[in-house]
Amino acid sequence: MLLRVLGSAAGGGSPQWNCGCPVCAAVRSRAGAARTQSSVAVSADRRRWFLVNASPDVRSQIEAFPGLHPHDDRTTPLEAVLLTDAELDHTLGLLLLREARALRLYATPAVCETLCAGSGILRTLERYCPVEWRAVTPGADLALADGLSCRAFDVPTSKHDRFGARADHGRVVGYRLTDQRSGGTLVYLPGVQSLTPALRVEIEGCGCLLIDGTCWRDDELVRLGLAGRTSREMGHLPIDGPDGSLAQLPSLGVGRTIYVHMNNTNPVLLEDAPERRTLEKSGAEVATDGLEVRV
Repeated sequence: MLLRVLGSAAGGGSPQWNCGCPVCAAVRSRAGAARTQSSVAVSADRRRWFLVNASPDVRSQIEAFPGLHPHDDRTTPLEAVLLTDAELDHTLGLLLLREARALRLYATPAVCETLCAGSGILRTLERYCPVEWRAVTPGADLALADGLSCRAFDVPTSKHDRFGARADHGRVVGYRLTDQRSGGTLVYLPGVQSLTPALRVEIEGCGCLLIDGTCWRDDELVRLGLAGRTSREMGHLPIDGPDGSLAQLPSLGVGRTIYVHMNNTNPVLLEDAPERRTLEKSGAEVATDGLEVRV
């Protein structure tokens, strides 16, 4: 199984267009790498690819990855899109895929309802191309292609739903993907508020974990005067701290830990930052756009 990180930043990318924080300023001065908004592509055979989330940067991400380029006609290697939630950062790219002959979409009923009645993205997309929605049920195995399967799992959150979705379950999910031929497993979890016992079971023993790295500190945005809420209050477990993800993950026996979905304020985006050195000394990694992982 091969995974390609298409985008490694949180919503807004890095640098974010309206932000002059120290990290954004450093990236603009080329002291750090620019990043697009989070999404990955996964394949078992390098011929058929599944996107997990479709960011607003999806067009440039596809152009940057030859594996997703079309053939002589308009047939493309893109098989389907899997969604972890209905956030605009993860779904606006669906509208940019509207030229497709047809689009297969995997999402929970809660996410689908939000995309129809809340944001209206799915209803708009259906006016341009046929959309085949396949319901994702957390806890149920789902065959994708060529021995590649996935299992979604619920990610509890108290994060405010901007579109007023009524469902308590399936609003946010992670995916555990398995290559049935090799036995390789990876978990994609770009948004997590707390590593509950149930989530720890889903993560435990996987070959590779791509996990929420939104903020280094819980009060990161508060310190910078950019928000009045902490990282946890916005639905994201911070990396640092005695109960942060960096302290909790070593006990789960993960083969490789890679942080994704980093906010533009996160100092780990800068290679020479002490926070980056702390993270790397622990054995974890910071994703970059274009990173490829074989599991």
